[in-house]
Amino acid sequence: MKRDAFSGCHPAVNFLFFVGAIGFGATIQHPAYCAAGFVCAAIYYLLLKGRGGLKMLGSVTVLFTLMSLINPLLNKSGKHVLFTWFGRPYTLEALYYGMALGAIMAVMLLWFGCYSIVLTSDKFTALFGKVIPALSLLLVMVLRMIPAFTRKAKQILLARRAIGKGPSQTNRLTEKAKDGTTVLSALTDWALEGSIITADSMRSRGYGTGKRTNFQIYTLTRRDIFLLILILLLEIAVLLLGGTNASFTPRLKIDPIGFGLPVYCGFLLLPTLLQIKEVIAWRISRSRI
Repeated sequence: MKRDAFSGCHPAVNFLFFVGAIGFGATIQHPAYCAAGFVCAAIYYLLLKGRGGLKMLGSVTVLFTLMSLINPLLNKSGKHVLFTWFGRPYTLEALYYGMALGAIMAVMLLWFGCYSIVLTSDKFTALFGKVIPALSLLLVMVLRMIPAFTRKAKQILLARRAIGKGPSQTNRLTEKAKDGTTVLSALTDWALEGSIITADSMRSRGYGTGKRTNFQIYTLTRRDIFLLILILLLEIAVLLLGGTNASFTPRLKIDPIGFGLPVYCGFLLLPTLLQIKEVIAWRISRSRI
């Protein structure tokens, strides 16, 4: 994971951007906007993850392809029949609709991947700790448990493999199911034990007995205020300019591309442009030494 300029901004800037990026990505089905969202999200994800992000990018591309091809098998709406599959029409409109759904799913996965890297748990707590302290704590703990569960499961699997009880070391389906149940049981015991320890620790520290104080390390700078205003204006512009409507079944009806698309691209490319500006400024500074 690489440190980028946008991650160094105030949590409010990060949160406002991802609300717009994820919100627009989940609701806009226009092909041009879906393509722009996928490209911009992929660029920023690769900027954060480097070459390690290529695996995720390949996975979402496969998911997009599968959803695009499978949707016409389930949805027979449309007038342009490409061919017939076991007596069911495979229509062009359903294919386009499947591509739109696949693109939305891919964009969501990429933006949520960027969100988990940029808006860390300490940023989320700093942003909502005073407003919704109980809910923010609960969300942080839940989000923390997901990677913790993954790491613990890998540790258990490695330990069982070392004693010859790994999933790939047996050929019988019943043994594999038994091994999986054992791993799940161990994970459940670990999670319950951890929750008890966490509850005792919080109780010993007096959580919930009085008014809490918050240590705030994030302060709004002039750049953060400028970015907040810019992001908000760009999001409003995308909403007002329109041209994002698209329907695929039973008949294709897609709005023509207007001025909203370049505004949308500028909005989504904002984190990448900030990083480019930071790199250029750094190289200029080095050249002057």
